[in-house]
Amino acid sequence: MSVLVRFQPNNTEIEAEVGESFLTVASRAGIDIPTGCLMGSCHACEVEVEDIGDVCACISGIPPGFETLTIHLFSDPTW
Repeated sequence: MSVLVRFQPNNTEIEAEVGESFLTVASRAGIDIPTGCLMGSCHACEVEVEDIGDVCACISGIPPGFETLTIHLFSDPTW
């Protein structure tokens, strides 16, 4: 099952599969999400997913039950 994923603020859209990591989907879309530990501890890759909340893109996958997901990217100058 595929889900349309929209990255904001640049409105980039890409199809993703349920279970695929947010970080992988972003990479395929040409979106660079900063990473640190790649284990979810440092929160460098944190994004806001509408209707879900803040998640670490490196350890979180596309959830089932959505036709569309909108992801708001944070800008943290320390990363």
